[in-house]
Amino acid sequence: MTRTFALGAACLLCAGAAFAQEKAGSEKSALGMSAVKPAKGPYVETDQGYMVPYSVKIPGTEASFDMIPIPGGTFQLGSPETEEGRTDAEGPQITVTVEPFWMAKTEATWAEYKEYMKMYAAMKGFETAQMRKVTDANRIDAVTAPTELYDPSFTYEFGEDPQLPAVTMTQFAAKQYTKWLSAITGQQFRLPSEAEWEYACRAGSKTAYSFGEDASKLDDYAWFSDNSDYQPHKVAQKKPNAFGLYDMHGNVWEWVLDEYREDGYAEFKGKSLKAADAVAWPTQAYPRTVKGGSWDDGAENCRCASKLGSDDEEWKNEDPNLPLSPWWFTTDPSRAVGFRVIRPLKASPKTEMAKYWEADTEDVKADVENRLLEGRGALGVADPSLPEAVKQLSEE
Repeated sequence: MTRTFALGAACLLCAGAAFAQEKAGSEKSALGMSAVKPAKGPYVETDQGYMVPYSVKIPGTEASFDMIPIPGGTFQLGSPETEEGRTDAEGPQITVTVEPFWMAKTEATWAEYKEYMKMYAAMKGFETAQMRKVTDANRIDAVTAPTELYDPSFTYEFGEDPQLPAVTMTQFAAKQYTKWLSAITGQQFRLPSEAEWEYACRAGSKTAYSFGEDASKLDDYAWFSDNSDYQPHKVAQKKPNAFGLYDMHGNVWEWVLDEYREDGYAEFKGKSLKAADAVAWPTQAYPRTVKGGSWDDGAENCRCASKLGSDDEEWKNEDPNLPLSPWWFTTDPSRAVGFRVIRPLKASPKTEMAKYWEADTEDVKADVENRLLEGRGALGVADPSLPEAVKQLSEE
């Protein structure tokens, strides 16, 4: 496969040009793909055509977000021992080969995530109306919806502006969001693996930050403790990295698929792996990995290789529910934790997507099942007809 990535600085700063699509139907092979080389703007050449930026409007809503093509390539995951601020969890460095994918230009915002939050009331409505029942035949398409916030003042302390990054959701909730989004759009979204996320953050660089080694330049690219006034900011207000991605450094930490391990990549030491084989699949409820630093962190925690392990006991310390919510955190630092989605160039069969979308350990599964049995959770079928069904339900 031949892969080429072309970026023009002017195009990255001009949203209209960067997101121009090929208009002729004969030149457009699939969403986010062009059969011919784009005359301008970023693109990735593949054996299937040219990956180009595109916009996604969430069906049945006014919310939308942009996807950026990320070229495939090989890089060193983790940081060298000499990097300032490095922890043992960032090493030893290993060689990872990443396949092309699209990544959301920004962290998921409240404009997007609140549409998923609305599914709780909708699914409860379907239950009452005896509509869209989950059966053995369609259970593969079932998703849970996050319960209503126990304490909205915690999650929304810094506001709920539609362009602020959504925060305080668990990794399980973020994964279910990607399943719901995939089902209603017909595109296969998921969380990135740690390797995919770090590769996208580095954008071809080998330095501590995507823009180099000089932390004094971080103010141009990130909201962090030196400039944030200790609160999150609307997405895409700082400079993007070389791939055109915003807020990869700072603003909020971002969920990835991997378990957090104190010994880092020791399991893979000395190996050259494909990204799919470098995932540290979780074996317990926590710790799991978030990347990129936040508005509450110093520069050293906003490096490309930086990461943090989740702690359910601490992050749900003020949750009065038993079992504790599998969808929400109630305690800091979770107000500085969000996520962004990716879409791989090569989609996987639906049967193989459970590891990307579903509860993955017995304790998480038990918490979800208990909530559903008690009637405090909501489960429903997510498919292309869901947005219209929600609309009809609201009109009845």
